[in-house]
Amino acid sequence: MKVGLTLPQFGEDPEACIEVARQAEAAGLDGVFVFDHLWAIGRPDRPALHGPSLLAALATETRRLRVGTLVARVGLMPDELLVATFATLAAMAGSRIVAAMGVGDRLSEDENRAFGVPFPSVDDRWASLGACCGHLRRLGIETWVGGLSPGTRAVGRAESDALNFWDVTPEVVADELARPDSVPVTWGGRVDLSGGAGLLDTVLGSLDDAGAAWAVVAPIGVLWPAAVEAVGVARQAVA
Repeated sequence: MKVGLTLPQFGEDPEACIEVARQAEAAGLDGVFVFDHLWAIGRPDRPALHGPSLLAALATETRRLRVGTLVARVGLMPDELLVATFATLAAMAGSRIVAAMGVGDRLSEDENRAFGVPFPSVDDRWASLGACCGHLRRLGIETWVGGLSPGTRAVGRAESDALNFWDVTPEVVADELARPDSVPVTWGGRVDLSGGAGLLDTVLGSLDDAGAAWAVVAPIGVLWPAAVEAVGVARQAVA
């Protein structure tokens, strides 16, 4: 199982994210991932660095790490522009780019409307998701589909390289992988490191046992250098 890390994106300093990515690469992690939100999740009073722009910096400031989104939302920009964004990133970072995409939810709708961006129906968003995945895969770009709804999972099984589940139990991962039409499953979620590495070791070990292809940790409870070190050490246990 590969192990990645989210970045301190909900702020105003891109260099903080770039430095954590450098530390993650030095610590032996497999990838770093950015959110695609116009403000901190559920917190319109907090800033958020623009995900695709940040990915462009990460693509040039790292050499080995996979760099991707968790997850880019269809409907936030036209489908053609979303595809072109990932294609440009792939031209910069090659096969290190992971185009993880989803259709958003109620919180996403609030963001769209606050910035004057239309929020299409879920059927239209599912259609866009499948079309974008198909186009990107034809370009040789790895795609994940993030989301838990039956409709989103169906698009992911049919059109993507992997499903991405956020904050689910290892049992949910194992149940999905038991399906005859399953694709690989990746996991992302918060892990509280304030009590030491024990919880992190348990989470990663359980996900590895369940068959997850990736675990992307959003660390909370400690400062970022300590988080990178802890996740890097835990990564070795599931190598």
